[in-house]
Amino acid sequence: MTITLADDELLVAERFGPTVQGEGPSTGRRAVFVRLMNCNLTCKTCDTPYTWDDSRFDLDAEATVTSVSDLLAWATAQPVDLVVITGGEPLIQQRRLIALAQGLVDAGLRVEIETNGTIAPAPDLLAWVSQFNVSPKLSTFGAGMPASKRIKRRVLGHFAVSGRAVFKFVVSSIADLDEITELVSSHDLAPVYVMPEGRTAEEVTRRLAEIADPAIERGFHLSTRLHLLTWGDQRGR
Repeated sequence: MTITLADDELLVAERFGPTVQGEGPSTGRRAVFVRLMNCNLTCKTCDTPYTWDDSRFDLDAEATVTSVSDLLAWATAQPVDLVVITGGEPLIQQRRLIALAQGLVDAGLRVEIETNGTIAPAPDLLAWVSQFNVSPKLSTFGAGMPASKRIKRRVLGHFAVSGRAVFKFVVSSIADLDEITELVSSHDLAPVYVMPEGRTAEEVTRRLAEIADPAIERGFHLSTRLHLLTWGDQRGR
């Protein structure tokens, strides 16, 4: 992509809602979403490839240059108190996110950022974000990517001590829980949520039943994927 941004602009894939947060500790809470373009990973099961995969999508057509003031006006006009900033990988644009997060908090809104945990948040951003939903990518989903690219141990440690992070892992089988256990132990990650991989309600429900007891035994919290159970694999829900 060759789009040039001003300091007060963000490269946005979509904004939508009101809907609900479908994953993690805020599951079921009414929210609006701002989804940003670009990612530094290439996960094979990514559910938002239109934010980064130029082999399948025209990224210039998918992207919209949007000012921070426009996003603030839109978000603060919605009948919700939670704004979720997601991607892609939103921390690629974190320098421009600071003003957005501050403006949302000043308006009385809660801000959550969803991130893959490979880029540390700047202190000026950390100060305004209520919660980082950190989702490190396991080997199952990062096939073809070296562990050193998808797991940044220093960055995970930074999130762990921030007091503003929860750790959310997508799980396709019980075997994934062993990899999570090692990461959690070596980095003192907490709290930890695991949720089933799936693109349909049937897949999510089946995998949730498979992983529930083993996850609980390991001390992990469970998360479903409420948006998929409710609306299926619809974009913008």
